[in-house]
Amino acid sequence: MFGISFGELLLVGLVALLVLGPERLPGAARTAGLWVGRLKRSFNSIKMEVEREIGADEIRRQLHNEHILSMEEEARRLLDPKVQASTAPAPADAPPAVPADAHPAPAEPPVAVADPSAATPATTPEPPQPPRAP
Repeated sequence: MFGISFGELLLVGLVALLVLGPERLPGAARTAGLWVGRLKRSFNSIKMEVEREIGADEIRRQLHNEHILSMEEEARRLLDPKVQASTAPAPADAPPAVPADAHPAPAEPPVAVADPSAATPATTPEPPQPPRAP
């Protein structure tokens, strides 16, 4: 991480042993380890918080851009009705659009009747019944 080799660590340990003595060296090493751990944890938490903020800013920016694009599309549709018809997706199950003057609808559909009694419907609707009193 810092480019410290094993030989340099051994030299620092030897100097610490000479300066602190064998009685205080284990306590000093423990204290130094605790401080290094605290520094690492605080740097990692700061790093995670900054990354989280950057991610939140990116999400906000994307949402803002999408909102602007939708407003722009809506304005285009309102200003130019031809664009709305050409950009609006047709439903998948809808038949293709045919102009009204392509082939006019017949006035009455033709009915082929071989037997005059067949022209009347087989079932007649029943008249509505009044509701029953309780």
